[in-house]
Amino acid sequence: MMIRLSFLTNSFLKNSYLFTIVVFCLQLFSPSAKAIDTPGEEEELGIDDDSIPHITSHLAETQPIPQAENWRERLRRRSWEKLQAQQDTLFDVNSSKLQIEPAVISENTHLADNSHHLNNDLSTELPSHQQLQKQPKPNNLEPNTNEQTNTPVQLSASDTTNFSVFPVGINIGRRNVLRSVLIRGREDGEQATNFEAWLVPFDAVVEALRLDVKTLDDGQLEIRSPGLVTRINPRTLSTDSELGLVFSVAEIRRLFGVGIEFDVNEYAIAFDIPWLGKRGGRFVQEDLPVILDGLPQFQPGGFNLAGIEQQLNAAGSSTRNTTYQGDLQAVGSFAGGSWFVRTDQPRFNDRETWRITEAQYLRQTNQADYFIGSHPTFWQRRNDAGYVGFTYINRQGFRPPQRFSSGFSDPRQRLQAANVGRTISGQAEPGSLVRLVEGFGDIAIAEVLVDSSGIYRFENITTKNDAFATNYRVFIYPEGRLTATPEIRNAEVSTVPGQIPPGASAWIVSGGYRRRFDRDSGLFGNFTDLSGGIAGRWGVSEALTLGVGSIYDEGVRGLGEIFYRPRNFPLEMAVSALSGDKWHIISNVRFEPSRRLSLNFNSDRFSQRWNVNWNLLRGLSVFANADNRNPASAGFQFSFSRRGYSTFGRVSLNTANQLRWNWLQRWGRAEFRQNGNEIGTLSEFTYNFSRSASRGHALLLNYETRSQNQGDNLLTVGWRYRSPGRSNDGYYALEGQLGYAIGSRGNGITASVGTTIIPGILLRGRYQGVSLTSDTATFSIDLVSSLNLQGGFSPGDRRANYLRTQGGLMLRPFFDRNHNGKHDPGEEFYTNNTDSLVVVNNKPLKRFQSDIQRDRINVRLFPGTYRVDLDPAGYPIDWQTKQDAIAVQVVAGSYTEVMIPLVRAYSRSGVITDAQGQPMAGVRVEAISADGKRRFSVTNSAGVYYLEGLGQGGYQILVNSQLISNLQLDENSESFQELNLQVAEDSHRDRETINSLGEGMNNNQYENRLNQLLKRLTQDLPQGNI
Repeated sequence: MMIRLSFLTNSFLKNSYLFTIVVFCLQLFSPSAKAIDTPGEEEELGIDDDSIPHITSHLAETQPIPQAENWRERLRRRSWEKLQAQQDTLFDVNSSKLQIEPAVISENTHLADNSHHLNNDLSTELPSHQQLQKQPKPNNLEPNTNEQTNTPVQLSASDTTNFSVFPVGINIGRRNVLRSVLIRGREDGEQATNFEAWLVPFDAVVEALRLDVKTLDDGQLEIRSPGLVTRINPRTLSTDSELGLVFSVAEIRRLFGVGIEFDVNEYAIAFDIPWLGKRGGRFVQEDLPVILDGLPQFQPGGFNLAGIEQQLNAAGSSTRNTTYQGDLQAVGSFAGGSWFVRTDQPRFNDRETWRITEAQYLRQTNQADYFIGSHPTFWQRRNDAGYVGFTYINRQGFRPPQRFSSGFSDPRQRLQAANVGRTISGQAEPGSLVRLVEGFGDIAIAEVLVDSSGIYRFENITTKNDAFATNYRVFIYPEGRLTATPEIRNAEVSTVPGQIPPGASAWIVSGGYRRRFDRDSGLFGNFTDLSGGIAGRWGVSEALTLGVGSIYDEGVRGLGEIFYRPRNFPLEMAVSALSGDKWHIISNVRFEPSRRLSLNFNSDRFSQRWNVNWNLLRGLSVFANADNRNPASAGFQFSFSRRGYSTFGRVSLNTANQLRWNWLQRWGRAEFRQNGNEIGTLSEFTYNFSRSASRGHALLLNYETRSQNQGDNLLTVGWRYRSPGRSNDGYYALEGQLGYAIGSRGNGITASVGTTIIPGILLRGRYQGVSLTSDTATFSIDLVSSLNLQGGFSPGDRRANYLRTQGGLMLRPFFDRNHNGKHDPGEEFYTNNTDSLVVVNNKPLKRFQSDIQRDRINVRLFPGTYRVDLDPAGYPIDWQTKQDAIAVQVVAGSYTEVMIPLVRAYSRSGVITDAQGQPMAGVRVEAISADGKRRFSVTNSAGVYYLEGLGQGGYQILVNSQLISNLQLDENSESFQELNLQVAEDSHRDRETINSLGEGMNNNQYENRLNQLLKRLTQDLPQGNI
């Protein structure tokens, strides 16, 4: 056992310690010292103070320098042996401190000055006797190679020859973190000698700096801390025969970038850590796995009519009759997919003019899609007629994009991947830590340590498949030190729409008829001209996707597609060509040689368009546009903004000498906007009385001109109000505008109003007494009504068409007062505190688009199976649910209805006492229901127990497995009630006997006694209660 002595910093204890050492030295070199050469032999020494200087001077004169070091080692060993022999009087084992009378210290304080050099070898703690038997070997160090620079750290024999092993403390700043650690070094009583070559154990450095060390597959050690990430090859570490793996002080400075000093007063090595109190950066948190096994399953109905939406517009003027137009939509689900019907009503009051413009069944999964009915073709048609038929898509190795923006679905969009893996690579100094950050924040999504090749690489970085580049930044920290200022590089990664991952593929097959609507075509229109096709698309590489197909559309035609985005060349290209007597080519080509310069080319069967944009300075750019159907133009664009002030302008001039401009100026609460072209101008001035530009009261001033005809103009002064609240579809709860117009065509009042206050209804009206080009008064009224037909009649969200590709959850928590699991008349619904109550796929409800109504919680989701957890934090007081987690399948076209009964939760608490009325601590109290479910509590020191979460029904109350009482809970019972229980004396005595059973008995006596006690315990119990 290694006995450690804490270092004594005050002069009182330090001098006492030195005095004891000097006494041992005198005993060691006295004539009687030979008597204690062997361990275990002890003698008392009697030395006066006057002899000490003579002995020390004699040693200095007679001992050569090489033997002086041996004398010091011998002194250390003999001193420790003497300490062991006299530990009863000099050493307190429990406190690990020397026990010396103050009087002795005061009489011999001068000995410390004469023996100051002894403090170099005997410091704050002494090693064990076994450790002292090991002699230091100066030449036992292996070369140390720095992993980052591969430069060996040579420790010469002269650096460590005079070193010895002794204990010191480890401090972080002024705080001690390790009381005592054995190191190899040397100090002269005032400072460290050759401190850079001191050796500190590997484990001590890891513990003191709080490093996280992980062994990698290649055997290297990955070392992490909030301010450092690096790798070290353990084979390059130095090895000490007594300390094991060690770092030199110079290596600690270089590898970890920390300051390190030796404080002789504290007798400790002090680290100065630059990252102290800092975090190591934030990383993107991965989603928790969604576990569905073992959960009750909720399935949608086979056929559902989810909602109906009717739009109606009435418009008229003082010179013509009022006309009515409408649009009727209905959506639902069937057989795992959605069905949708849209009816156009050009003359609402004449049903003969109504026609079904869309009738579609759609089923979409991650692997396959089915389109039946009206839908777009996957090729560019040669005419604008509608298409009705069947389309099947099969995907392998990728998933299509999912968008909440609308419910419209195009087969061409379903042929591209939602995310495509890309590779980001570059060069950096070996040993650097490289982190990849998305956007302009500081949350890292990946990191890598650069090896000796100097190349970093991030593979399979998923990018969204759209027309915009995903902006990434690379942070490079030199030598893996997170406290250093990183080098920041931009790394934009883009994907051409239509690309799929390498190795992935997709097939599409379609067939149908062209449909036209004429005046007498009826409700469904006329079906003519059969057409169809088959095509495939393959991800050839990370940069290239190819597609080919054959189309029959007024003849047999070939289809070719290429989507190309090379890694090291700033070109993006998407081209689709349809052959025939006249080729139809759709192309989108973008070339961006730098972040400041981009060139774009787009074409379709209507026109070809070119665009060049050059960003000269921050906020200033020039551009040029060309179109084969319009004059070419060029111009410049500028923007400037600061707090409370912003300016934006765009000016262009085309080859026909036509000037076009846009100007937007914001200053505080005022805003000025002007647009102009060869036809006319529009100038608008707005002053917002509230701090928000989108709500509250505002003053309006508009001036509009028209250069055609006779040069019309119109000046309008008005007032506008927008309520703070909005509906789920973005419309204001109340919006109104009132003004007066003066123009070349006359004067008049203008007014408009809109509201969504009535649930499920949008109502808008507009009146204009005069306009820019007419003095005729006009009006219009728009009415949009939406009705949800699931779970009874309820207001809809006016987004019925969204359910074509999406579904959702309809959660309906209610108070099940009669405990029958069904909603009965008079039982209220509970939709309060929903953010705390409902968790979907391990995410709170606020992360989803939800519509909370009086009797339901609608959550819009994509098709799939979801886990719904009911968090007790959201339960109403004294209520609970029978199931705290369920699995719900969501299909497109409707909401899956889930009734959630809330049942009463009862609590019982009281005191358990024995036959004498004394509280019984530490006993187990159980409530067992008829179906075997258990609730238990253990009494505290006062004998108090607490049982909560009890439902309605009968319970047996057991105390330490002994039936004490029966409890019946029903709808008339109190939610909380005190229930004190007393344990019978006999039963208590029997339990004590059982607990002490076996003392002084053999096995047969033990079994017989146990059977007798069990028989006594069960005699008085009713049958069936055990």
